[in-house]
Amino acid sequence: MLNQTPRARAVLDAVAPEGAPFLKAVIGRMIDGALPNTTLLAVCPNSEAVTRAALRVGKAADVPVLFAATLNQVDTDGGYTGWTPDAFVRFVAAEAERIGLDTPVLPCLDHGGPWLKDAHTRDGLSLDATMEAVERSLEACLDAGYALLHIDPTVDRTLPKDAPVPIERVVERTLALIAHAEAYRQRRGLAPVAYEVGTEEVHGGLADAAVFERFLTGLDAGLRERDLAHAWPCFVVGKVGTDLHTTEFDPAVARDLTSRVRPFGALVKGHYSDYVDNPQDYPLAGMGGANVGPEFTEEEVLALAELEREIGRDSGFMGALEAAVDRSGRWPKWLQPDEEGQGLADLAPERRGWIVRTCARYVWTDPEVEAARARLYANLEGTRDADAFVLWRIETAILKYVHAFHLVGLNARLLELQPVEA
Repeated sequence: MLNQTPRARAVLDAVAPEGAPFLKAVIGRMIDGALPNTTLLAVCPNSEAVTRAALRVGKAADVPVLFAATLNQVDTDGGYTGWTPDAFVRFVAAEAERIGLDTPVLPCLDHGGPWLKDAHTRDGLSLDATMEAVERSLEACLDAGYALLHIDPTVDRTLPKDAPVPIERVVERTLALIAHAEAYRQRRGLAPVAYEVGTEEVHGGLADAAVFERFLTGLDAGLRERDLAHAWPCFVVGKVGTDLHTTEFDPAVARDLTSRVRPFGALVKGHYSDYVDNPQDYPLAGMGGANVGPEFTEEEVLALAELEREIGRDSGFMGALEAAVDRSGRWPKWLQPDEEGQGLADLAPERRGWIVRTCARYVWTDPEVEAARARLYANLEGTRDADAFVLWRIETAILKYVHAFHLVGLNARLLELQPVEA
């Protein structure tokens, strides 16, 4: 936990007085009924504005702030945000202090596994090379003070495209990465962390209920054999109806998956929760958590585009953004099958606009984008507070989930919890 104000510390001590991982302890209280109808929200820190907005929401809503940072976003090479894990944590800590935040702040790793960093696939890394790189990333996250590590070895570039990874291989690599993280953490004398496992992707092999069960039992047996039962994950990612192109959460599927993971002391976490049609159903279905990311970047783009139209003076921002997205070379992975081989400019306007908005997160730190944004803000000087407007738009999007997930005032509820009997 980053924020060490007296109240934030009191929240931590109220939930995890014995030094247990905070998130694992919170999930435990959700399972035992002390925190009913609650789903934790994790925000993907894909820009400085999104990160700042999440912290401001944490203060306004009195709720712990969870960040879920992928290796593409934040890593030892700076990721596309420019942040290493340590630099990200320092930025968050400084911003939290600047705004007077007194709620727990919990940086988490999202999708830590082989070939889940685009550069590993681009550079054609072998299994040994990508696993070693992931191990170094896990170490950097632990050194920086991350509260949770998502272990996700559900991609295997040695297999044919779209072929599911054998579940035994997923279990084996999950255990190997957890064991490495725990050995490093203990060797360094670092505080215990929580873990998350699994994937929402069909290629990960966990979309089938029977295979999902085999994953859980195999993971449980493997952790016990390695004397790592204390590292049992608090979240298991499940496919609950939502993905990048669908927005309908399936409560029935979520309840079924929850019934399977609760006996292990875990709850289901949903990814791709962006723009979900029925977020209020998450806590009612027993979901433990949800990640939201691209939606907040899209809101950032939409806010900037609105400011550009409003002022009536062309800063060149939207053109610079689209050109940077095109140059990045990262957008083709979002093409539909019937769009393969097309250039960005060749796509239908609606699809091109969507790709630019969702891929903007890759290029916020591009020098030409930063310069165009500075021109846009300068054009608005004396008429609008552009920074405040952009933050407000993102905060509004985040608050939708905070309200739907029954998170407002969660810190106060955590402080009122009765201690768990030994």
